[in-house]
Amino acid sequence: MTTAPYNYSYIFKYIIIGDMGVGKSCLLHQFTEKKFMADCPHTIGVEFGTRIMEVHGQKVKLQIWDTAGQERFRAVTRSYYRGAAGALMVYDITRRSTYNHLSSWLTDARNLTNPNTVIILIGNKADLEAQRDVTYEEAKQFAEENGLLFLEASAKTGENVEEAFLEAAKRIYQNIQDGSLDLNAAESGVQHKPAAPGTRLGAENPPAKEGCGC
Repeated sequence: MTTAPYNYSYIFKYIIIGDMGVGKSCLLHQFTEKKFMADCPHTIGVEFGTRIMEVHGQKVKLQIWDTAGQERFRAVTRSYYRGAAGALMVYDITRRSTYNHLSSWLTDARNLTNPNTVIILIGNKADLEAQRDVTYEEAKQFAEENGLLFLEASAKTGENVEEAFLEAAKRIYQNIQDGSLDLNAAESGVQHKPAAPGTRLGAENPPAKEGCGC
């Protein structure tokens, strides 16, 4: 049996952005490892994770860059926005300050990514309903006003974590199908991998090294 060189058809680059302590690394860990990482250390610079999932019958490899939320790392993390096909913008439903800062994060995302980057707003820590400080309705309205996808999720229980990454991937794939995303543009955040024996990886986009880039 001949094995194809890649068991996926596309690579989508994602970034995860938002204030420190909202659970960005925990969301990534829950998605890639199916585990909750309690007492998750704060990210210094960026961390990296990958996972292959199926999107409309196509195998897609997600390359996910988890960025530090602290202001002192913003100059470093901003360089990772370029070429992102998808962005998960995360706030903590129990801390209104993290919600109030979304406009700043969104401005960075709009300015530093391409116009077709899919941005999904994630209200994390949905398991802490009793401590809720931001209503679902107001966050949904913010998302609608800014043309964002929106979900509340819990990195602890896994609720809607899979859906968050998948919904963004579906929208990206839709953009490829309708021609609004140019796969030949370096900033598209998408690489196409022909899943046929003997095909060669595009020389203009070498595979990203699996490990932290910092």
